[in-house]
Amino acid sequence: MDVTTMPSTNSLLERLRKDFPAINFVPDESFEWDAKNNTIHIALDDEHFAERCLHEVGHALLKHSNYDKDIDLIALERDAWEVAKTKLASIYSVDVSADTIQDDLDTYRDWLHARSSCPECTAVGIQTKKHEYRCLACRTTWRVNDARVCSLRRYITT
Repeated sequence: MDVTTMPSTNSLLERLRKDFPAINFVPDESFEWDAKNNTIHIALDDEHFAERCLHEVGHALLKHSNYDKDIDLIALERDAWEVAKTKLASIYSVDVSADTIQDDLDTYRDWLHARSSCPECTAVGIQTKKHEYRCLACRTTWRVNDARVCSLRRYITT
């Protein structure tokens, strides 16, 4: 049985900074890729630090910057995890676990489900515009806020 030794936070960070000098790595409370400033925000005390670092580098390598439909965000997340697992993990000796990937993707699936649930009848609606959904069951239309980091708000418009 092969044993993978995870690199220390400092050694991985040093290596990533050396290998990707155009990317800024900034300590923060959570992980996030900021395409506008070419910055990866990193949570140094995260138990899955190495995996999530590589995931954010995946966003950078794929040049992810924005999305039009909420479902597109899940595709961007999935693609960044794929790069982390198939291209970066072996280079940096990091075990990118399927459980970590699925747990992370589940947070986005839950986010999407909450946004798309009708505030009137709770049926799942469809996204019609950037921040707008329409219920297929009762035809209610509602707007949503960005809510990736803050609390979700839904406002009925019809």
